[in-house]
Formats: sequence, structure tokens, C-alpha cells
Amino acid sequence: MRRAAALVCLVALSGAACGGDDDGGGGDLSATTTTTLSDADLPLEQGAQPLATIELTLTEVAQADSPTALAPRAGTSTLYVAERPGRVRPLDGDDLGDPVLDISDDVVTDVEQGLLGIAFSPDGGTLYVSYSLAPDGDTRVDAYTMSGDEVDTGSRRELLAVEQPYANHNGGDIAVGPDGFLYIGLGDGGSAGDPEGNAQDTDALLGKLLRIDPTAPSGDAEYGIPEDNPFADGQGGAPEVWLYGVRNPWRFSFDADTGDLWIADVGQNAFEEVDLLPAADGAGRGANLGWNEMEGAHPYEGGSNPPDGVLPVFEYDRSRGGCSVTGGYVYRGAAIPELTGAYLFTDYCAGQLRGLRAADGEVTEEHTFESAEGSELVSFGQDAEGELYVLSLDGAISRIEAGG
Repeated sequence: MRRAAALVCLVALSGAACGGDDDGGGGDLSATTTTTLSDADLPLEQGAQPLATIELTLTEVAQADSPTALAPRAGTSTLYVAERPGRVRPLDGDDLGDPVLDISDDVVTDVEQGLLGIAFSPDGGTLYVSYSLAPDGDTRVDAYTMSGDEVDTGSRRELLAVEQPYANHNGGDIAVGPDGFLYIGLGDGGSAGDPEGNAQDTDALLGKLLRIDPTAPSGDAEYGIPEDNPFADGQGGAPEVWLYGVRNPWRFSFDADTGDLWIADVGQNAFEEVDLLPAADGAGRGANLGWNEMEGAHPYEGGSNPPDGVLPVFEYDRSRGGCSVTGGYVYRGAAIPELTGAYLFTDYCAGQLRGLRAADGEVTEEHTFESAEGSELVSFGQDAEGELYVLSLDGAISRIEAGG
């Protein structure tokens, strides 16, 4: 395994997803893997329209302190916002309430660290939080019981603890999948080039997407291992591993209709990538996304695509703009029917919303929504109705709406 020079990224939460040695500025984000079809040939879902005919805008609904994640909770229209310093606050319409959880004394916010992810159990009775534990910045994933609309702070269970060798590439996104299990995205551990060799080491938890059952403690662990995890028996890899070969998965999500898994993985210094793992093929079970043999669809420092390597469905060349991809969601709301089936994402440096549609493993449409632009766009959120929000580290929480 190659060992790149251990250069720690010194950009403070550059989209919470430091790109590496050579972060570029904003500009034209031109795709390098796109299939162009005429409007008549596009495989569109009912009600959908070609992306180039759609105008979107960002409507600010609230201001928070460096928001990093937004999650819905079953049984209520209230959304919950994670603030990087360590607070979780309810968002009811445009009213951002007082914190229901404040763990700021336990959270470190150096470089790419902080409170990085939140999610709720399917019944809304448990809040999961993913954060960087002070003072060393190691990853922690905890579970709290909800008592009505409040968090029972005395109910904390530490589900997972992972040592972080560097302050960048923490990942930190979490989500409850269509199967009810908790998925945890972890970067390769940081520095540059994966000097620890974590991403291709299936026994390491870093550089992975993990999948655990937080409702079934087993042995000394506060979680169980789903029996269909690829290494559930511990043979060939760590039981928690769902997929591997990621550098810094900065936001992943499941299509609410199809169950397809989308991952935005931040590149080293040349290519940003979006990965699509269809539910019909196992939603990424046991997949190897290639890092650090590959950066996007390109060999990295003499590497080659592993025999089982899954190449990205889309990438863009950082030399033509951008620095750090921010993953979003496939739109499944009712307010913008023409957008149905489009995956929305952005770039932290460029700041414009982008959309993809894919069929049979290839991108059929790619479009930049120039009228929907913000600064420091670091995360997305989806409400119970399928409407999408975008979060900015400068504080803005904005709803994505039709219009220019």
C-alpha cells in the first residue's frame, strides 16, 4: 500500500470535507462523465421535466450557529438541526427553538471536527448523534431516548467509538436506512493520500460506510451486527463494515422511493465524485469504491482500479473549479414535480446547486442551477414530505423551491 506524505489539512471544516493538498476555488464545474441525451430520449419519471428547463431558488427559513445536519422525526412536522459546536435545535417552520440537546462541552471543532450528524430511529423515539469528542477529536456515535419533544439527557448510550489519527476526513454523517439499521460514514482518518492505508483495509473502520443495529446490543457492544453485513462473521473484514474504499464520504443518502444509495466522496486534489449503489444490486453491500488506488475514475499515484472496484457514476475535474463535493438527496417531494427523481448536490467552494439523473448506471442528465447559489454549503436535509433543504456554515438554513 502506498504511503502519501502526511500533510494535515489546515482548512477549518472546508465543507467539513477537506479536499487535500490543493483545494481549488469556485468556478465552472464541468462534468467529466456525462451521457448526453436529447429531451425526447430522457428516461424521465412521471411529472418530471429535463433539468435544464427547471429553475430553482434557495429561500432562507432560519439562521443557526454553523448548521451541519438536518433531520425529520416521525410523528411531527418539526425538523431538528445540528449545530457544529454541539447543539441540536428544533425547527418549526421558520422558528428555530432552544436546544433540546447541548453537548458542546464534549465536542471539539478544530479543522473538520464538530457535531457532524444526527438521525432519528424510525419511530422517532431515539436520537442518534455523531460528533468529534473533545479533546482528541475521536469519533463518537451516541443514542439518546426522546421524552416527548425533549431529549432525555440522562439516557445517553455510547454506541460507537473510533479513534481518529488526524483532524480531517472524519466523515461523520449518519442515517437510518430503509432497513431500519444505522449507517455511519467515516473518512480514511485524514492527512493526505490515506497514509494509514485505512480505506482498502477491510479490518479497519475508517474509510468505510458502517452498518449496525443500535437496538440489539451484543456482548460488550451497544449494538448488534445485521446478519447480512458482508463480513458479519468477522471473516475477511470488520463485522460493522458495509462498504469500503472511501476517502471522505461527505453526505450520503438513500432514495426514499427506490432505496438506492448515493454517496458524495471528496477527492484528494483532482476529482470530486458521486457514487450510486442501486438497491437492486444490494445498495453497496461489500462494495469497494476504490480509494486510495483510485481518485474518482482515475488511478491515484500509480494505483489501479481494484478487480472489484466500483467507479463513480459522476465526477468533476477540480482544475475547472470547486474544492469539496457536498452530497444531497434524490428529490421526492410534491412542491416541484418537474424535479422528481433528480439527485441534488453542490460543492462547498462553488456554491451552486447541481442535479443529476441516472439510468442503468450512467448519468443521463447533469445541470447546474445557477439561480440557486449560496456560500459554504455544507449539508442537505430532507423533511417528511420529501422537500429538501440546504445548510450553510455561515448560518443559513434554506428550503429549495421552484423559481429563479
